[in-house]
Amino acid sequence: MDALLIEARGLNINFGAIPVLRGVNLAVPAATAAMIVGRNGAGKSTLVRLLAGLSAPTAGEAMLFGAPSRTLESAARRRLAIVTHQSFLYPNLTARENLEFYAELYSVADVRTEIPRWLDRVGLASAADARVRTFSRGMEQRLTLARALLTRPDVLLMDEPFAALDVDGVALVADLLREAIARRCAIVLTAHQPIAIDGLEFDLYEIVRGRLLPLRGGAIGASLRAQSAE
Repeated sequence: MDALLIEARGLNINFGAIPVLRGVNLAVPAATAAMIVGRNGAGKSTLVRLLAGLSAPTAGEAMLFGAPSRTLESAARRRLAIVTHQSFLYPNLTARENLEFYAELYSVADVRTEIPRWLDRVGLASAADARVRTFSRGMEQRLTLARALLTRPDVLLMDEPFAALDVDGVALVADLLREAIARRCAIVLTAHQPIAIDGLEFDLYEIVRGRLLPLRGGAIGASLRAQSAE
């Protein structure tokens, strides 16, 4: 059995006196994707931040690679990539310069080959030397995906990765997810509603009143095209 790369053990978090997540348990081994759905405000983004170690739980523990995510050593954190509503891109740098910065930060090998390859992969080769502040939301999301996957992470946490993308962009995300699973990445992603992706099976969950509940067979019914049209 594969080791667990992503794990939540009895996670609770309160905002003031208001409970947001209660008793959340989750286990995601290598080569597995978990999709977490829920309405706006259900706690999806909060859970991603907890798993990434960007927020502290009120109780319980979030684990990555078998260690608490809040105190990961730098070598382990380099194996993690995050896609959230915040792009973590520098608006005054070009697309190429942003990837160069992250490549140096994460010690990516063969930068001269990898950066042009990723810019082309996400459809931004022609905008490589444009400053990010001039990008549309969809272009910025594509560059965020390149930034995250440039490092070939073993764990990928994605908060609504299909947001702001057109049909071609949604298909790109689907391809990237399939490729990540093929190299045994563990993935947690969120969405407003279940999404079906050909060739990829999800462990499907829903956040309801702060609790993470498994959804059984037949729950994945929405198409990628329908999701991208929202």
